[in-house]
This record gives sequence, structure tokens and C-alpha cells, in this order.
Amino acid sequence: MNFAAVESRSRYLVCEGREIHFMDWVPAQAGGPVVVAWHGLARTGRDMDPLAAHLCAQGWRVICPDTIGRGLSQWSPKPEAEYCLDFYSRIARSLVDQLGLQRFHWVGTSMGGAIGMVCAAGPLQGRIERLVLNDIGPQLAAPAVQRIRSYAGSPAAFATMGELEQYFRTVYKPYGYLPDAQWRLLTESSARRLPDGRVTPHYDPAMVMQFEHHPQDYELWPTFDRIDVPVLCLRGAQSDLLVADTAEAMRDRGPRALVVTIAGCGHAPALNVPDQLELVQRFLSEARSTG
Repeated sequence: MNFAAVESRSRYLVCEGREIHFMDWVPAQAGGPVVVAWHGLARTGRDMDPLAAHLCAQGWRVICPDTIGRGLSQWSPKPEAEYCLDFYSRIARSLVDQLGLQRFHWVGTSMGGAIGMVCAAGPLQGRIERLVLNDIGPQLAAPAVQRIRSYAGSPAAFATMGELEQYFRTVYKPYGYLPDAQWRLLTESSARRLPDGRVTPHYDPAMVMQFEHHPQDYELWPTFDRIDVPVLCLRGAQSDLLVADTAEAMRDRGPRALVVTIAGCGHAPALNVPDQLELVQRFLSEARSTG
């Protein structure tokens, strides 16, 4: 793997009137395939660093946005209206349009996968070639949604970065194995300091309004059934969000997803270890060998 050929750029574009931050991973040789890699509900695009570095070293350009209200992207002045899959998908379309991307693949973890489903069946239909859904499906387990809302809606705050890192290690233990350096990167790339000096996760707590004002947002079976591109679904073996029955149903409906269970993970696999990286790369590369 030639990491010397990898360059990551921090960039900003105004999409649907909101400033959106993204990491643009550019290989040494231009003109290769493109992947949009979108993070989960309370996370940032930096979660995709390991996947982006891996793919970029193989000649892929990888775009890793921070969703509005997360990371370095602008917070919404209209949280009730804009923190929802419809607005996220409009931002995605504006982003790829401004970047001049006509055809590309999509890898989405959790919420990022839900945005991918909406885009593949709607505003970006015919432009997304292959879709990877990382521990997300057209139906979510209600207890898991409540668990996520409980910590995401009232983010903890700590005096030190060390305490914040320990919090992340506890909350995100279901991600599976992360070396110490990746836990440190996860912490430093998703922390902000409050006026009182404490540190807290780097997102707008109002983003959980999605569940109050758009309660049907994640009921996506009709959307899934309209998807007409190959789909790979990765399910953490201990996932409480994507239950086994839903994953099995995804094999038989709509695009008839290829479902792979990832041992040692819950919600959601971190896409950071060789087996997971190579699995995603193989699936995406099939388009290159058959296209």
C-alpha cells in the first residue's frame, strides 16, 4: 500500500445555503473511481480516515463530509426542518454537483447509509453505482434508537480530553477493535470546548430533533425497494440497531443485498481493520472489473 500517494485536503463548500466541511482524499493519479463515505448520526467524516486512506492508496478518490450540525460543518439555524434525511440528501446532491461528480459509489455508516439509500432511490438515482450500508437497514430496532438518543441528545462534558476519550471508548466499544492511535484521533477530531472550558462531542445536540419532527425518517422499506444498484450490507454480529431478521429480509427485497456479518462488532463496525477494508474494496472493485 503506497501511503505516499495519498493526500487528504480539508475543504468547505456551501450546499443548500449551509457551509459543509469535507475531507477530500486525492490519489496521486487523477481520473480513478470516486467514493462518497458518510459517517453516522453523532459522528464526523474523520471516522472514515482508515477506509479513505486504504482506498486512496489504491487509486480511489474519497469524499468524507461532515453532516450539517456535526464536526466542522455549520450548525443549522432551522434544526426542526433541516436535521432530516431529505435535507441531508439535498446537501449530498449539491456537494457532488459542485465537485462535478457524475458517477460514484457510496459507503455509509448508520445514518450515512440511510442518506445513501434515500439518494440512491431519489435525487442521485442513476449516479450512485454501488452502495455499502454499514450496520443500517430500512428498519431500525426501537430500543437501539432510544439508546442512541439518550446519549446523543444530552452529550456529556468533561474537564479533560483524557476523560472524553474514555467516554468515547465506552460508548463506542461496539465499533470493535481500534488501536490507541485511532481512539485518540476519534477523540481529537470530534471534540469541542464549551464556554466553561469543558470538552464535549463536536455536534449540535439539536440534531436529535430529527426523531421528534421526522419520526418516520428511518422507515425506509419503500425507499429500499426502489434501489436498483448492487448493495452490500455489513451487520455487526452484536448489533442492536440492525437486527438479524431485518438484514435477512434485505437479501430478498429490492436490490437483494449481499449481507455479511462482522464478528466482534455491534453498532457499527469501524471499517478500520484489514478484513473489513478489503471486503469493502472487493465489492466496490467489482464495478471496475465488470463496468
